[in-house]
Amino acid sequence: MVTKQYSGLPDEADLRRADSLAREIFSDVANKWALLIIEALGERTLRFSELRTEVEGISHKMLTQNLRMLERNGLVHREVHPTVPPRVEYTLTGPGRGLRATVDTMCSWTHRNLRHIEESRKRFATGTETGTGTADTP
Repeated sequence: MVTKQYSGLPDEADLRRADSLAREIFSDVANKWALLIIEALGERTLRFSELRTEVEGISHKMLTQNLRMLERNGLVHREVHPTVPPRVEYTLTGPGRGLRATVDTMCSWTHRNLRHIEESRKRFATGTETGTGTADTP
């Protein structure tokens, strides 16, 4: 995807427009790995290996890609310490901490609604909610 420069025009901030910068940013940060990395960083600084331990199931490649994207968008600060071997640490920036507040709200919502969602999934799988078990049926 081509990175746009924000021009201050209303179209650039409209999430509904396919070519808006806002949609590009939203797409970047609204993925499970980015959200889990933001949550893991919280209020602390972590090294790459610590992040990989904190975010269970993430591959080296996905962690690298997401950290680069978060750094590019100014949500994560990457600091390289000139040691042998180099020590690299990641910290949320001010905007990253602001986004973390939203992630925390999403986590709270998930915990509050987990039982309801589990029950809905069971009903859906058995077809008792829609009558057929498919979302396409009217």
